[in-house]
Amino acid sequence: MSEGGRDCEELVACEELVADCRLRAATDLFAHTWDPVVLVALRPGPRRRRELRVAIGGLSDKALTEALHRLGAQGLVSRHAVAQAPPRVDYALTPLGQSLVDGPIRALGDWITDHGDELLAAQDAPAKRSGTS
Repeated sequence: MSEGGRDCEELVACEELVADCRLRAATDLFAHTWDPVVLVALRPGPRRRRELRVAIGGLSDKALTEALHRLGAQGLVSRHAVAQAPPRVDYALTPLGQSLVDGPIRALGDWITDHGDELLAAQDAPAKRSGTS
């Protein structure tokens, strides 16, 4: 069966089994604002927490901790403690995380590069129609 046919059947199955839908599990990866940002920040290679916060900017320590825990629990990020003084912990993409960054997240980045102005204009349109800004 063609790849497209399989995708269609999986989407139909998702409509019937919403709680067990793989599409829903995939879209949940984008439900938390900082998760995709942390994944992209890890794309160049392993980083320490401080390096992540500097690279991202505007991210609280609590939000970073929560994102790293979530991403680790999903198998997207690994944590490697190095026995040295002071202790060092590095975070890195797992192969699964790397595939997410190089696949869907990169595609989303390409899409927003092509359509970002249109998206922002559409989001601003209701505010302009109602007279608010």
